[in-house]
Amino acid sequence: MTDLEFMDHAEKLLLAVERSCDRINDDTDADVDAQRSGGMVTLTFPNRTQIVINLQRPLHEVWMAAKSGGYHYRFDGAAWQDTKGAGEFFACLSRDATQQAGLALRFSA
Repeated sequence: MTDLEFMDHAEKLLLAVERSCDRINDDTDADVDAQRSGGMVTLTFPNRTQIVINLQRPLHEVWMAAKSGGYHYRFDGAAWQDTKGAGEFFACLSRDATQQAGLALRFSA
């Protein structure tokens, strides 16, 4: 994958996270605050816990840090998959956001 291809796919992922937050806040009482700074999105929950999603351009990876741990994702041509087999990015983000928010949240591409 070229740097340009990585940035195209990674930008789509970050936009999808932001749009999912908007949808979640419109449809639920979750009140998830999404702040973007360049290639990083920080999700802050009412209990002040955070999930940080960060682009790692040199490695062509997206990293996610949550209460459950840190994860690295690579694009496999169809989806962002954890480099250690923990699953697909949006499924993992939904799982961790649900845990940290205390109510069911669903993020999607």
